[in-house]
Amino acid sequence: MAPSPKVQDGGWGWAIVVASFMAQLLAYGSPQSMGVLYPEWLHAFQEGKGMTAWVGSLVAGVGLIASPVCSACVDNFGARPVTIFSGVMVAGGLMLSAFAPNVQFLIFSYGIVVGLGCGLVYAATLTITCQYFDKRRGLALGIVTTGTSVGAFVYATAQNELIVLYGLDGCLLIIGAVALNLMACAGFMRPLYMPGYYLKQKAALERNTDEHLFEKPPLDDLKIATGSTTTTPEKTLTVKELLITMDAKDLTLQNQKTKGSFLARLAIMKVIKKKQQAYAKYMQCMYAILQDQAMVAFCIAVFLFSLGAFPPVLFIEDVAQSEGLIEEVSLIPLVSIGAIATCVGKLVLGILVDIKWINSIYLYAFTMFAGGVSLLLIPITKTYVGLQILSAILGFFSGNWSLTSYITTKIVGLERLTQAHGILMFFGGFGIMLGPPIVGWFFDWTQSYDMAFYFSGSCVVLGAFILFLLTLPCWKRKPSESDRPDVQYTSNCDKVASVA
Repeated sequence: MAPSPKVQDGGWGWAIVVASFMAQLLAYGSPQSMGVLYPEWLHAFQEGKGMTAWVGSLVAGVGLIASPVCSACVDNFGARPVTIFSGVMVAGGLMLSAFAPNVQFLIFSYGIVVGLGCGLVYAATLTITCQYFDKRRGLALGIVTTGTSVGAFVYATAQNELIVLYGLDGCLLIIGAVALNLMACAGFMRPLYMPGYYLKQKAALERNTDEHLFEKPPLDDLKIATGSTTTTPEKTLTVKELLITMDAKDLTLQNQKTKGSFLARLAIMKVIKKKQQAYAKYMQCMYAILQDQAMVAFCIAVFLFSLGAFPPVLFIEDVAQSEGLIEEVSLIPLVSIGAIATCVGKLVLGILVDIKWINSIYLYAFTMFAGGVSLLLIPITKTYVGLQILSAILGFFSGNWSLTSYITTKIVGLERLTQAHGILMFFGGFGIMLGPPIVGWFFDWTQSYDMAFYFSGSCVVLGAFILFLLTLPCWKRKPSESDRPDVQYTSNCDKVASVA
């Protein structure tokens, strides 16, 4: 059942936007500003930088890699229950991290538990926002997704002050308690569509009701006294209540008879065959997507960009301290500067990509090239002001992450958007997971960040050239895949919502 026009693009939808914005802020605030926590964990556990970096890489990458599972949870149970459960996961993971005896425990409590909770929040907030907005969906999603950047800015400063006042353990306990407000945000997420799990329950209940409506009920069940015009309270039960209170033995016998029949076995075989056909069709669609040269180039570019551009978020504060540019984290950390620049970059690049004469793929390649050059300049920067400038530049061009679904739709079309975006997020999550440990291992090997950032910058620049060269007009591409009108991207709520 489609929502009425009054429901969409206004009204309670703006309450959904505020709740989703706050949910992303509360969930992603600490993981996006983990650069403040990373030096503290290095000092507390005395582990190598490569091993400790796994905490930050997993909390950012697990949610992306598990995005198909998170999306399936939202489709089956709805945004509100999923957000409540994610609040328990994020808050529990942060509080458990306060009692971590070693880095291996942190990898589980902070990296995996908090990472999965963030993935569930991301899927739930984007799905419920797309359901409530149609014409203003771009504006609504832009406001919601900036919650991660604002959260990184606020939490970087807050965690720095909390560590000074209460220590690392006290900071994590307080941040975890604040994350419980995710359950309050879930209270505003009133569903417009009944989730799949409840639809299946309703269908099964109605089917059982139809089967038993025309059966003659036993006299004992009705309990009507002879010659009396009144019935006992048992007779006033509804059909659903009678179904619930039926004898379990009768249900067991009925199920055994049904399962033993030939028709039931035939029906089961048909269901299995249909599922096999659906899986085969899904695999064929995935294979067809990976046959597209532009899509393969985009996946490689996203992987290389995630591999090289994410580590500075984790290591930039430690770089400044290792080079002796600053003794401790400043009042406005470098992570906060990068987060605000990323927020501005998302908005500016979102405006630029709507200009007709600007090619979105080449715009993404340019942002990658500029970000890669910024990474290459970090080792030769010997002032804290220089690091602040480079953090702002890198953060601005890292806002290109908001263009991924737009470019994916332009390459493969709206019909295959869900599968293609899932593939893209897998490559991005895989790159984010590998990037920080590789940079940490470079430092453990050379006792300097110079080679690590040269490697990161080279990966990003290489990805920009691969994307630019493999998408040149000289390559032969199908017109139906390369010349799709961009207006289709905002014309179908269900397809865009499923990207979450």
